[in-house]
Amino acid sequence: MSHRVLTFAHGSPEFSRGGAETAAHALAGAYRAHPEVERSVFVGRHDNGRGATGRLIPLRPDEYLYEQAIDDWFRLQSANPEAMLDGLADLARALRPTIIHLHHYIHVGLEMIRVLRRAAPGARILLTLHEYIAICENQGQMIKTGSMDLCRRSGLEACHRCFPARSPEDFWLRRHRILRYFDDVDLFVAPSEFLRGRYVDWGLAPDRIVTLENGQPPMAPLPPRPLGPGEGRGRFGYFGQITPYKGIETVLRALAAVPPEARGGITLEVNAAEMRHQPDGLRERIDDLLRPLEAQGSVQWRGAYEPDQMAERLATVDWVVVPSVWWENSPMVIQEAFGHGRPVVCSDIGGMAEKVADEVDGVHVPMGSRSAWSAALRRLAAPDAAAGWDRLRAGITPPPTAAQQVERLLELAG
Repeated sequence: MSHRVLTFAHGSPEFSRGGAETAAHALAGAYRAHPEVERSVFVGRHDNGRGATGRLIPLRPDEYLYEQAIDDWFRLQSANPEAMLDGLADLARALRPTIIHLHHYIHVGLEMIRVLRRAAPGARILLTLHEYIAICENQGQMIKTGSMDLCRRSGLEACHRCFPARSPEDFWLRRHRILRYFDDVDLFVAPSEFLRGRYVDWGLAPDRIVTLENGQPPMAPLPPRPLGPGEGRGRFGYFGQITPYKGIETVLRALAAVPPEARGGITLEVNAAEMRHQPDGLRERIDDLLRPLEAQGSVQWRGAYEPDQMAERLATVDWVVVPSVWWENSPMVIQEAFGHGRPVVCSDIGGMAEKVADEVDGVHVPMGSRSAWSAALRRLAAPDAAAGWDRLRAGITPPPTAAQQVERLLELAG
């Protein structure tokens, strides 16, 4: 069977470097390369400052930017549903896709699903879920408001306690509105079994959602970082965004808790963009932690990076740290670390604990525990622990490629 595929992401990697956007773009390329696909088109949502125009802007052959926005974040309602008819629906009618693969609906609205279903009634619509925003009003993090405690199960009363201005009835209506739009989806894709379980608990039928990891471009393992005489594997790398949920504050506090005389073999390289878009309190706390650690040489802030710089930055570290204080789903940085042969030190919850096998290809650390992270940094950096790093590196299984993911998706799409 010959397929025509429309892949949509809530952002374009041209302007947004998030894991979901990057995975969706790689997937569109893998669809394009498959012999059973005659055409693959990628659409990435983008805000050009002109509002929700619904315009499709050609970026390169078979790749577009799409101008759209959310009007009501609680209901996940588009700012201008009618405008979609001028863009996405026209493209779908012209392409006549057999498969529509959506990577998210945020920044666009749930109405997109209905619009595409009507424009391409014969297409199989797949929706990859990247976090828990349908379940959780708190940015899809499943974190309690005001406390940063983990939310282990959603519910009308529990959601009301997090957002007292919203009644339990409001949350009932929100859930059923989302489920009505989800009726137009043929198959949901969960990049982790943990996320799949959360959505089944919330209301998706188990036979409508499959677990399938996001595919990556082929990656070559890097050689181990050369060690000096008596040196341990003490260079740790943090990669990604700086947000209250990503746990960088936990690692900095853990490093600061190591006595200066015992900190000589430990260095944390922070590969992240500036924090100007983060809350003032978070920026101030991180700045206060960074100043003495940078002055003592324990932290090196390397700044933002482009995807093609990932390998060269990974080459200078021994470990990749993923200290998130929310559940995560399937952090791309874990796949990138494994693809390049670097063990991962991560929080022991959610998708992180699922993707990293403790003492097989990485190490689990109790989520949010400064003392546990401090002890882990010291233990892993010790010169006599280098053999353990070799064992964990040997235990790494390369992540699936986007081409492998496409094979499975075409099989599922029928």
